[in-house]
Amino acid sequence: MGRRMSLDQIRALIAARSIEELWSNHTRKMAEFGFDRLLYGFTRFWTPQSFGNRDDFIILSSLPAEYVHAFIDDGLYKDAPMLKWATEHEGVCSWRHISDRIARGDMTPEEMRVVEFNRSMGLRAGVTISFRAISSRSKGAIGLAAQDGLDQDAVDAIWDEFGKEILVMNEIMHLKVQNLPYATARPPLTPRQREVLEWVGEGKTMQDIATILGVTQATVEKHLRLAREALDVDTTAQAVLKAWFHNQIFVASP
Repeated sequence: MGRRMSLDQIRALIAARSIEELWSNHTRKMAEFGFDRLLYGFTRFWTPQSFGNRDDFIILSSLPAEYVHAFIDDGLYKDAPMLKWATEHEGVCSWRHISDRIARGDMTPEEMRVVEFNRSMGLRAGVTISFRAISSRSKGAIGLAAQDGLDQDAVDAIWDEFGKEILVMNEIMHLKVQNLPYATARPPLTPRQREVLEWVGEGKTMQDIATILGVTQATVEKHLRLAREALDVDTTAQAVLKAWFHNQIFVASP
């Protein structure tokens, strides 16, 4: 397997112009290291009590759709042992952490239900990376599940040899995700909604924006109202901030 990281592979991640291109490059390289099933999650609306609204998560996965549906949509992630570890730590953790906790007898029934579900789906060995937070409200992590035939001893040996390279590539991917527009479960903003939010962000008044765009002030207000509804916020200031978080405004066209 071509496991060594090259500058060309780093450049490919940095040069990606879409989430799809970035994820395709990343999953292909991780598979060369023996991790062929990945699950990445990121939110800017995390608190110690909640990950925020499900519609605002970024979820990237190379796992089967049935797994993602059960784990994310049905809420199994809330009791996932490795995700709990990720919310309390930054860095890397071998999935040996799970067997160690089971051996100590300190796994809750809810956590064991997630462990058994993962095992039923063939996820038995791997590594979790919890990324350094960029703010008190952000949290990002990725689970790297090993391909069939690799046990945790083999995974830990791979990490001992290639862990620094794997970690760097995942950190680059994580940082790049934050600079690319992405789709959530919410409807995307229209070009006009993005445009009026950008002008609000520039400090323009409703009348200023109407003059710039050659429309009525009522039309500007309608676009802002629809943008607030699409982003599920109450105020225009919140809409500007959330649209910026989602990389939907002030971004270059691909």
